[in-house]
Amino acid sequence: MNQGEPAGPEPHGRHETPEERADRRWSELLQEVRVIQTGVQILFGFLLTVVFTPRFAVLGQADRVIYVVTVLLGAATTGALVGTVTFHRLVTGHRLKPQTVLWASRLALVGVVLLLATVASSLLLILRIALNGSAAPWVVAGLVAWFVLCWFALPAWVLHRYSSRQ
Repeated sequence: MNQGEPAGPEPHGRHETPEERADRRWSELLQEVRVIQTGVQILFGFLLTVVFTPRFAVLGQADRVIYVVTVLLGAATTGALVGTVTFHRLVTGHRLKPQTVLWASRLALVGVVLLLATVASSLLLILRIALNGSAAPWVVAGLVAWFVLCWFALPAWVLHRYSSRQ
């Protein structure tokens, strides 16, 4: 056995310093934000163009309110997700990488929650028009439940199930 190696096999985890762990977690977070940000940019860009279409002029008051709320949610989502990168940029060089990763991760999670609200609001607007409003809230509620299951409940269940065995 070489000096510095553990006496036995490690039951879980990696051999990382706190700095190495922060660097790895930052790289993973950045990749995750890149994936989600692409979808957010496409959705937000589309939302910004809707107001300039001829159909917008004939929308009722309720649909206009839903549209404005959706655009504001899209802007807030973009702000939270871009904020993860600017957060890192503003504190880089101050030896705060673990704290930066923690707070940027929280900001990214806020972005995901805002994305859920943006998608739900977008679907509500589109389905109110496509389905004449009747079934739209029920369809959107079902899809929101699906997103919550995929994005939050399943990961929470896996975390609970497998982390409690350690």
